[in-house]
Amino acid sequence: MSLDLDKRQRAMLREMGVRLWQPPPVVASPDVPPAIDSVAADAHPARAEGSFDAEPQRPTPAPAPAVRPPAAAPAPAARMPAAPAPGLAPRPAGIELMAWPALQAAVAGCRACALCTSRKNTVFGVGPAAADAAPAVDWLIVGEAPGENEDIAGEPFVGQAGRLLDNMLLAMHLQRGNDDATRAGVARNVFITNVLKCRPPANRNPDPAEVAQCAPYLKRQVELLQPKVILALGKFAAQSLLQDSVPDVQKIPLGKLRGQVHSYLGVPVVVSYHPAYLLRSLGDKAKAWDDLCLAMSVAPTVVRSA
Repeated sequence: MSLDLDKRQRAMLREMGVRLWQPPPVVASPDVPPAIDSVAADAHPARAEGSFDAEPQRPTPAPAPAVRPPAAAPAPAARMPAAPAPGLAPRPAGIELMAWPALQAAVAGCRACALCTSRKNTVFGVGPAAADAAPAVDWLIVGEAPGENEDIAGEPFVGQAGRLLDNMLLAMHLQRGNDDATRAGVARNVFITNVLKCRPPANRNPDPAEVAQCAPYLKRQVELLQPKVILALGKFAAQSLLQDSVPDVQKIPLGKLRGQVHSYLGVPVVVSYHPAYLLRSLGDKAKAWDDLCLAMSVAPTVVRSA
């Protein structure tokens, strides 16, 4: 704060030991506008030093610089539409009307999601041999997604989890529909598939968008196979099949979906643990056997010739 004091007031302050600092006078350079010259003085204080107890000399006010109107903001650049991911294509149209061979071909050539860029093979499913129509089966086994071994073989449930599933089926007097081994009293009227037809990288969990892309394929498989019972193995298989019939099924633990008969397209659905989970949690194998018994009570096994 500046003080406008006369000589008498300044003398009194000096007697009190108060020293006053007087800013130096502003002298405009003849070649530089006053506003710029004052900035130069601030940048180089050695050029103009202040003094104590000097008489105030009021500088001549510099003319206010002209105020320019603010420049108009640049117009936002038009946003270009996002380019589709390379190598992808829309899902084939008319899946709900496809016959079995056309459905197989549609799955084999599907490039509707990014899983097609990392897969080795699509995994449509396996069952009894059939030429131009869906095979006749009583049982439909639905898993979650192909793993590394399934991606290589192009067949669902191979490796350790596949061997455990085969043992579970044999306990129910069933076997894979494409199994050439002859076993007395064992039926081959089983089709095995997954919710996803392509392997997620690093065997990660299926993404909801990926499940949505594959859902029409699974729905059409059920419509053409017309099984008597569906055995849903794992959380994602259960959620995919029951999302329209069980409210908030995404929030329900798998254990609470067990022990009851659900429905998908009018077909009874029994939920159980995925074989890969059972390999890690041996104590739940007894619960899985209870689920298989429930499924057998819904649709008794009918032995059919291969």
